[in-house]
Amino acid sequence: MSQQAQQIPPRPDEAHEPETPHLDFQGTTPYEDYVRADVLTHLQHTLSDDPGEMVFLVTTQVMELWFTVIVHEWETAAGALREDDVPTAVAALKRSVRELEALNASWRPLSQLTPAQFNSYRAALGEGSGFQSAMYRRMEFLLGEKSASMLVPHRGAPRVHAELEKALHEPSLYDEVLRLLARRGHAVPDAVVSRDVSRRYEPSAEVEAVWTALYAGDETDELARLGEALTDVAELVWRWRNDHLVATRRAMGAKSGTGGSAGVAWLEKRAQKNVFPELWTARSHV
Repeated sequence: MSQQAQQIPPRPDEAHEPETPHLDFQGTTPYEDYVRADVLTHLQHTLSDDPGEMVFLVTTQVMELWFTVIVHEWETAAGALREDDVPTAVAALKRSVRELEALNASWRPLSQLTPAQFNSYRAALGEGSGFQSAMYRRMEFLLGEKSASMLVPHRGAPRVHAELEKALHEPSLYDEVLRLLARRGHAVPDAVVSRDVSRRYEPSAEVEAVWTALYAGDETDELARLGEALTDVAELVWRWRNDHLVATRRAMGAKSGTGGSAGVAWLEKRAQKNVFPELWTARSHV
């Protein structure tokens, strides 16, 4: 058989397959229209000559994007819990766990800053400080860490202030969990269910007893699985706070933070607190 006869003809789909993807678009590309990459990659305006400022600025902006995604997930979970839809809430919480892992990894580019390296562009921050992040504040509010005073820095931005004020007066994610437990017949006190949700959540011995009973029962129960999803979130929030503390302590020691904050002293206080507290203390009684 000749060499020509041995050749296998191309399949119809191969015969018409282009060698390059479609390149000619009217205006911007569909990718740009969706992602807005040109906007994102032109938001970096450094204020010093130090080359290290760029990674600090970009990392901070990436953190803000992750805050936005996580707020979306927790608000989705809270809305599902109001509708007694535990599977949808757990799915959103599990997605947020992966997103929290990515958020926490954002500390790595900044985790080994020396004081001299940080000082080389610290002045560019002026009075700017991470505690002024409105989206991070919305995260904290969803965790039950409410404080009306934290709205004060945002009075000059009406839209942001209105969004934070709305979030302040809405039930937190944990409030929605406890209301669900009460609707399911668990002994969550009326004082907890009907509390002023604009105030910081305080632990309850009765709520601890509810979680103790749930964990002592069927581990496959959907409420027990909800508790574990919440615990995964709480653990990663604790790790975020500790990574923030370590990175700050390494970069600036015990000096006062930017924006007049207490710096390391403030972060140490935050790192000592657990969110969803009864989920942790109940484990001692199971």
